[in-house]
Amino acid sequence: MNDDTNDIGFNSIIGGAFFVSSVVAGITSISISKYDRKIKKSSFIRNVLFLILCVVCLLVVIVIGKIHLWGALAFFFLYVVYICCIFLSEMYVRGEEKYSNCEEGMIDDYMLDLPMVCDMKKGEELSCEQLRVPLLVNKDDIQSEKQKKIAFVLRKVVYILELPLDIPRKLTIPNVSQEKWSKPFGVVSITLAPLLLILIWDFIGPKTRIWAYGISGLIGLACGVVVFFTSDGLNPPKKFNFLWLGLGFFMSITWTYILAEELISLLVSMGLILGISPSILGLTVLAWGNSLGDLVANVTLAKSGGPRGAQVALCGCYAGPIFNTLVGLGLSLIFTTWKAFPSSYIVPMDSTIYETMGFLLLGLLWALVILPKRDMRLDKFFGIGLLAIYLCFLFLKLARALGFIDFQISP
Repeated sequence: MNDDTNDIGFNSIIGGAFFVSSVVAGITSISISKYDRKIKKSSFIRNVLFLILCVVCLLVVIVIGKIHLWGALAFFFLYVVYICCIFLSEMYVRGEEKYSNCEEGMIDDYMLDLPMVCDMKKGEELSCEQLRVPLLVNKDDIQSEKQKKIAFVLRKVVYILELPLDIPRKLTIPNVSQEKWSKPFGVVSITLAPLLLILIWDFIGPKTRIWAYGISGLIGLACGVVVFFTSDGLNPPKKFNFLWLGLGFFMSITWTYILAEELISLLVSMGLILGISPSILGLTVLAWGNSLGDLVANVTLAKSGGPRGAQVALCGCYAGPIFNTLVGLGLSLIFTTWKAFPSSYIVPMDSTIYETMGFLLLGLLWALVILPKRDMRLDKFFGIGLLAIYLCFLFLKLARALGFIDFQISP
């Protein structure tokens, strides 16, 4: 959304989609290759084809060089089409398997696939060995006094470092959970939340007049007075709880935006200091950081969740980038085109994004061709091929950054 850093946004979205669909999918496939697990062909092909469609649509927007508000809305609502396709296909599959899934043998196989009851049979008591979890141990018996002192000091240091950011966050995000409810924090947060929202709007939108701050301050003050006289210090408010939850969620999104804005500014500063293009940093550092959670979660689920876990993990390698592209980038395009309305938003020109999209499409085509040919088995050949494509992409980026290769790609 920022005119100075919008190329980072495009590159981080495409780079993250490439990383998840190649590196995460490749490592997931290699990690469970010894189990000889297969996935459903229909759902896999559906997800890959839809991700290819998303990339092609985005490529068309970049080649044209501009996008209107209606185009951004259409790009965003492609995700609604994707959800409808999933719903209809799953309803069709459930209709076909309605009677077969009711058989006793199928139910037992399904229970055996669950990670937490993988060895449990009917009539047996749960045990730590059956659940494959370690016995609970007392940390005080293991940690020495010196280790506990070091841990205590580190916790204090982290607490002090987080304090300048933690206090404003708590003072603007209402928390109505029974465990963390505090009447003073509740009153202050409901009072200051409107002021923070108008302040953020002043940064991303047109300059706000002074009367807008006055109105938001009066609204916050009125809400704070109501909360003060209708709540107590022990129990959170029970009436209109959904409004509290909605405001807490919205303020959490606002703080996520603030932190993301600072992260982007930090990447730009690193690029200027080190002489590296910010778009390359967004393509690598930001994309990798955003995708590490997918890597850990998908690999863990594939290894411990049985055949169903492998199915969900690999589908997530393609459904996640679809969501990030259509919803994450789609919402950003809606906001930027709304600011430029009735004119079109000019898409930033960056020749390196064509290379990334080309390698991304190559990885998707590899998955679309190789996996069906290998009877939908997740093996090392499939995973190594995806990793090789990504390593070739990194080699090209490194060679260009060091000046060994110098060429430009234009539409």
